[in-house]
Amino acid sequence: MLPTGGVALPKEERYGFILISNVKWWEKLCQRIKRSGGVYAFVRRGCVGPLFTEKLLFYVTRPLMQIRGVADFIERVAGEADELWEKYGGETCLDSFESLCKFLEGRDKATFIRFTGFKELETPVSMDLLKKVLSISKIPRGGKYISREEANQLILE
Repeated sequence: MLPTGGVALPKEERYGFILISNVKWWEKLCQRIKRSGGVYAFVRRGCVGPLFTEKLLFYVTRPLMQIRGVADFIERVAGEADELWEKYGGETCLDSFESLCKFLEGRDKATFIRFTGFKELETPVSMDLLKKVLSISKIPRGGKYISREEANQLILE
């Protein structure tokens, strides 16, 4: 099923995708990126995440409730966790395959959302602005596609 509830959105409505992270994993991601440059992978349980987009926006949950970073989307790779770890494990903020297994909580399948050009925002995007621009009360757990216009309103305002 598509992250849009089974409806294929037109390309102009899929410019950006909001990924959800808790504070712990956000901080690990930021630490990992500060140590080295290049390509990174955001890990999700199961086979979920954006298929087609250009930008990733990282929304950090309570207590922050803000978009804290952006990056350029490369691809979503989903499949068996052990195979993904072998190919892309070094791109994640996890330190071992055992850490990945613990994160997956017994699931065999995972999704690695690969990206580059990560930037922490100097001014995070508040939930108030998200509500105003996207006309939503909260970010869906699976994430949310947004248009170029919405992304520009969020990141440039």
